Amino acid sequence: MTIGNLARPAVSAVVLAAGLSTRMGAPKSLLPYGNATVIECLVNKLASCTLSEIVVVTGHRRTKVEAALTGHSIQTVFNKEYATGEMLSSVQVGLAAASPGSDAVLIVLSDQPGIERSVVEQLLRAYRVGQAAVVIPSFQMRRGHPLIVGKKHWRRIRMLPTGATLRDYIHILGTAVQHVEVSTPSILRDIDSPRDYEQELTRIRDEE
Repeated sequence: MTIGNLARPAVSAVVLAAGLSTRMGAPKSLLPYGNATVIECLVNKLASCTLSEIVVVTGHRRTKVEAALTGHSIQTVFNKEYATGEMLSSVQVGLAAASPGSDAVLIVLSDQPGIERSVVEQLLRAYRVGQAAVVIPSFQMRRGHPLIVGKKHWRRIRMLPTGATLRDYIHILGTAVQHVEVSTPSILRDIDSPRDYEQELTRIRDEE
């Protein structure tokens, strides 16, 4: 699926929505958020960005997550190891499903509906200008999400063994990683627990 007519390099979004949501006690992607669900809000924002496609990696409550996204221009792919494979397994499944025509992937956590479109576009511009191995947002010297990974690293990431993490791989790259300073702490916020969720809902109510 292509969104608009884009100049190269093309970047696919890979949304990681396969987790068990153990700390939350309910599927985070399906929680109400504004006038939609968390996953719908996030996908709507990504659809407005200069991305070539959106791939959503599902796992826990797969059928309900896919149903929530009916009508959206996305591709879903199932991570059959979602219960045991940790986040890396979802990244690997997403990379395998991304279009061969894409030059990089934007790896997005499904529990960050508060991420701004402007942040995504800032990261995309940074990658398209410099084409660093990895582009990571930073707020006050703290790394966050989403992040961009260039295509030349996909194969090696897909071959990482069980127990490895994407963070470990990125650490090895050293100076090949570009940090992009952003002006918002949204890159650090996610919805891991009921308290996180309540704080996020309070934030969006205050912005109305």
